[in-house]
Amino acid sequence: MFHYTVETNKSMEEAVESLEASLMNEQFGVLWKFDIKSKLQEKGLDFNQPYLVLEVCNPKEAERVLSQNQMVGYFLPCKIVVYEDGGKIKIGLPRPTALIEMVNDDSLKEFAADIENRLIVCIDQSV
Repeated sequence: MFHYTVETNKSMEEAVESLEASLMNEQFGVLWKFDIKSKLQEKGLDFNQPYLVLEVCNPKEAERVLSQNQMVGYFLPCKIVVYEDGGKIKIGLPRPTALIEMVNDDSLKEFAADIENRLIVCIDQSV
């Protein structure tokens, strides 16, 4: 699967707060929170589903991978989404291992797996 997604019983706010704390423990910072619901409503659209996109980055890891292959910058920063679906809050991300396949650089597979595993741990800890 190209993504990893889990369900939580927490509210959106609680899930995001918990996720940010676990990301910080792994030296990932949240660079930006994009509130899709608010942005679409601001544009006059009738979108009522809570949906946040968090762009997260570990600067040392970003420097390391960009020094090896600048094409990886197309996937940076990593995205984690928190959204409501059928009354449940979900947290997920596109798997770095799936994205890195598009670069055709076998030397990056281990790096992508490490980042993916660390981000999954952060998500699992926030549930």
